[in-house]
Amino acid sequence: MWILAACASALFAGITSILAKCGIRHTDSDVATAVRTVVVLLFAWLMAALVGSISTIGSISAHSMLFLALSGMATGASWICYFKALSMGDVNKVVPIDKCSAVLTILLAIVLFGETDALAVKLMGSAGILIGTFLMIERKKQDHAVEGNSWIWYAVGSAVFAALTSILAKVGIEGVESNLATAIRTCYVLVMAWIVVALKGKLGEVRHIEKGELGFICASGLATGASWLCYYYAIQTGIVSIVVPIDKLSILVAMAFSAAVFHETYTKRSLTGLALIVTSTIAMAVAR
Repeated sequence: MWILAACASALFAGITSILAKCGIRHTDSDVATAVRTVVVLLFAWLMAALVGSISTIGSISAHSMLFLALSGMATGASWICYFKALSMGDVNKVVPIDKCSAVLTILLAIVLFGETDALAVKLMGSAGILIGTFLMIERKKQDHAVEGNSWIWYAVGSAVFAALTSILAKVGIEGVESNLATAIRTCYVLVMAWIVVALKGKLGEVRHIEKGELGFICASGLATGASWLCYYYAIQTGIVSIVVPIDKLSILVAMAFSAAVFHETYTKRSLTGLALIVTSTIAMAVAR
């Protein structure tokens, strides 16, 4: 079940990238992130209510609460970097770098959680993901003007914080119902996202979001909520070093949609890189 949940997480995460890209063509990425977090929060607490886990919130230990909070703040930082990168660069460049968080997460899970089963395959798979990512990063014409390569640093920041998110969540979610844990950590993401908007003086921009883009932002929030619920269930019940790379296969969905919607094209080099990433991920999942 946790493998199926990880696959569902990948599907919804891929859809999230495309919907988010559609929602930040004219809308500031920080504002879009804050608005979509509201949608994710409502969705997460609704799911927690439906499964009847809200009543157990009083029994959650301070230790779990701390790590859920840290995980939420890491997610907020990752989102800020990710959607800033998406607003500046092409989807087919930003997403592969972000997916490198899988490699860092795998290494941390091996060291911290002792997930050493099929260690050689995991290390080789990690190397395959890195090489595949390198092959996919190409100099291509942007769909909008960009000065320099600053988007790369935001994409790298997104990957680092995403890796920390998974590790911290694994610790914090222990003994906590996964839907409730998702709802709790989303509260911290929400606070962080809106603090960033306020500090940058962008609160007034919320009222001026185009209706069309607002729809895409809200839809991306729903997709994110669905992805998170599946992902943290898989994290709680499965093996982190396998769940994370499976989740990163959302790149398949993102690239397929970006080709159809944004007309982004792929070379033999980039497709070779994609094939290497997918093959490495499947090898690690099968070798468990």
